[in-house]
Amino acid sequence: MGWNLLLCLLIILGWSGIDHSRSSSAAVYDLLIRNGTLYDGSGAFPVVGDVAVNGDQIVSIGPLADARGRTEIDARGLAVAPGFINMLSWATESLIADGRSQSDLRQGVTLEVFGEGVSMGPLNRTMKREMASEQGDVRFPIEWTTLDEYLRFLVGRGVSPNIASFVGATTVRIHELGYENRAPTPGELRRMKRHVRKAMEEGALGLGSSLIYAPAFYAGTDELIELNRVVAEFGGMYISHLRSEGNGFLQALDEFLTIARETGVAAEVYHLKAAGRSNWPKLDEAIARIESAREQGLRITADMYTYVAGATGLDAAMPPWVQEGGYTKWATRLKDPVIRERVKREMTTPTDQWESLYLAAGSPETVLLVGFRNEALKPLTGKTLAEVATLRGRSPEETMMDLVIEDGSRVETVYFLMSEDNVRRQIALPWVSFDSDAASLAPEGVFLKSNPHPRAYGNFARLLAKYVREERVIPLEEAIRRLTSFPASNLKLDRRGALKPGFFADIVVFDPETIQDHATFQDPHQYATGMRHVWVNGTRVLRDGQHTGATPGRVVRGPGWKRR
Repeated sequence: MGWNLLLCLLIILGWSGIDHSRSSSAAVYDLLIRNGTLYDGSGAFPVVGDVAVNGDQIVSIGPLADARGRTEIDARGLAVAPGFINMLSWATESLIADGRSQSDLRQGVTLEVFGEGVSMGPLNRTMKREMASEQGDVRFPIEWTTLDEYLRFLVGRGVSPNIASFVGATTVRIHELGYENRAPTPGELRRMKRHVRKAMEEGALGLGSSLIYAPAFYAGTDELIELNRVVAEFGGMYISHLRSEGNGFLQALDEFLTIARETGVAAEVYHLKAAGRSNWPKLDEAIARIESAREQGLRITADMYTYVAGATGLDAAMPPWVQEGGYTKWATRLKDPVIRERVKREMTTPTDQWESLYLAAGSPETVLLVGFRNEALKPLTGKTLAEVATLRGRSPEETMMDLVIEDGSRVETVYFLMSEDNVRRQIALPWVSFDSDAASLAPEGVFLKSNPHPRAYGNFARLLAKYVREERVIPLEEAIRRLTSFPASNLKLDRRGALKPGFFADIVVFDPETIQDHATFQDPHQYATGMRHVWVNGTRVLRDGQHTGATPGRVVRGPGWKRR
């Protein structure tokens, strides 16, 4: 009879779902994080407990008092969470120069997502030549052709974070049409769709567009719908810098929703914003339209950065027609006095026909020049457009055209565009994740030749410090959900974004009471503080706030990869 009772007890325990490794006195793990306040990524209230890791995976979570680890971390009083996902990263070149990804890693970012409109493949010979000729401070050999080959190239060099990418709608357009302002022929469109299909099969997350810039501006809605039909076949996402975030904001959002509705593809708005003071009130209507679409069953989300200024180039201050054909033709046109007068007139005339961030910023005092290719112009780094125009004795509009010609580039520029109230409103939305829209840098070497937007060093820490701890716009568990499991689910990533047994061990440990951004527009090259430890695929890359030198990053692939 006693044996029968014992057998029944064993059966009950087996059926209960208890993780017996938690109570096993013999359990030994590669890594044991003890006594942490565990935020599992779901948005649930945290619990105090332990996390055990073997190899590259989390294997057990809970009270593990009897277990031991080959490496043990006492996380008492600290938050333990999944690694953060940067939904829009421009670390495509900075990681070639320095694979450590320090500015993002020290904020807890363990996955960099690329592909806003342009991607690092597919490339043809002409595109490779152009990419080589347009390189700035970061110089590198172009040893790849496809997007997959680029991602493998990067991991082969060694990177600390994981990496993933959308395939760029602009990139596949340039591949077939160059910089021409016209619709693709049926044959060209078939080839563009073929490029998208190949990228999806190789693990691209979906299709990214950036429709305010030439030549992306030249793409019609029908073209984007056709490309997204391919993406939808693979369960991928369409993610877009809308055709307008200013005067034509709501019309551009309607185009975006039409593409999602016509194709059935999940769709995300890049860096949601209403740009320009006169457009700030449009945010409420934009939110209403997105939430209505979500209620109708469309899978619509957005991401954002946590600042009132954006960063791009002086191309965003000039009409698309003058940029047709690429930089060389653009610069040549700007030397023509007749064209200059027309460009100057259009740069200062409000319109909803194209996006002028110069007008949206409101004045040359709110336009900051932060990155030049020409060494002779680098002393201007960090000055406002108004200051440079005064130094040169020229109008702001003439100064912008002159700088584009002299620098051999679009000139990296910060525009102050948004409302702080709107930033808070967006952070509170449950369907918004977060991005830096910047490279991942370090305050050393080649990176010091330009001034980045401070979001490169502070975007995620700023969320946790200013908007969670100080202003309490959202609770910490919700912020972590939207930095982790929410974007991972949207992207359909395999076993990423949560503290769960069987998931990859991308883990961060930080102090919620002290995490803080320090980068400013005047002095941007300053690391955030408060992030204590970071693991990527089970390997520690940050120890006591300092980089370990490890580069365990991998390519993270989208849902099409499984269909190979």
